[in-house]
Amino acid sequence: MTGVQLRGRGIVPGRVVGEALVSRETISGWGGIDPATGTIIERRHELFGVCFTGKVLVFPGAKGSSGWSGFFQSTRLLGTAPLAMVFTRLTTKAALGAIVTRVPAITDLDDDPVARITTGDLVEVDADRGLVRVLAPAER
Repeated sequence: MTGVQLRGRGIVPGRVVGEALVSRETISGWGGIDPATGTIIERRHELFGVCFTGKVLVFPGAKGSSGWSGFFQSTRLLGTAPLAMVFTRLTTKAALGAIVTRVPAITDLDDDPVARITTGDLVEVDADRGLVRVLAPAER
């Protein structure tokens, strides 16, 4: 749906445009992702087997241990990181993970990004200004 614009708080600065990958479920770092491939490997996760590399990851936030940030930092080091992160709920795990991954990240939005953005939408994440915009809807 074009015309969607959400305002929030940038945690890691930067501006990118890319395809959204939306999860209604939190994501685990340790045991939940494969940093070597950027793939979600948690068997019961709705995105099991899906790669987030180069996508704008829109999700409620982090779950699991404090090792979450280390696994997402590994995606940066291995070149498999998401393009940006948009969090519904900010926790210390998610904040640190976004910082060490060094991708634009936004949280505390004025509406639920998981409900307003669809996987495949072309989105702009402008963490410098705290904006997330849907530029073009997903092809159906």
